[in-house]
Amino acid sequence: MSTTHIRHELSELEANLRKEIGALPQFLEVLGTHYANLSLGELIDQLAQSPLAEHSLFSQLNKLDAAICQLDLGLYGLCSDCEAEIETERLSQDPTEQRCASCAEHYQHEHRHELRLTH
Repeated sequence: MSTTHIRHELSELEANLRKEIGALPQFLEVLGTHYANLSLGELIDQLAQSPLAEHSLFSQLNKLDAAICQLDLGLYGLCSDCEAEIETERLSQDPTEQRCASCAEHYQHEHRHELRLTH
């Protein structure tokens, strides 16, 4: 996959996430209607200071931001844990994927207890 193609996919993902944010009243209460003019970083910063930092859309925005940063640094597609290449299928399913299958399984296993504690 070319960098241009990946950047296009990530841009489309950002546009879709912004549409989802605009459709939720609780986001508009915190951000106002000017959220569309905010950069991705500014949007994340504003949400981080609100109760919406617990929302799944916030997590998706953070993953998107990380993927864009990795692309800019030439590290896109490398596992954040072991630095091996992330499987093409995983990136096709989720272009913001941060871990290879092996590290993702290990991460889920290690953090399984934390997930139970937060419920």
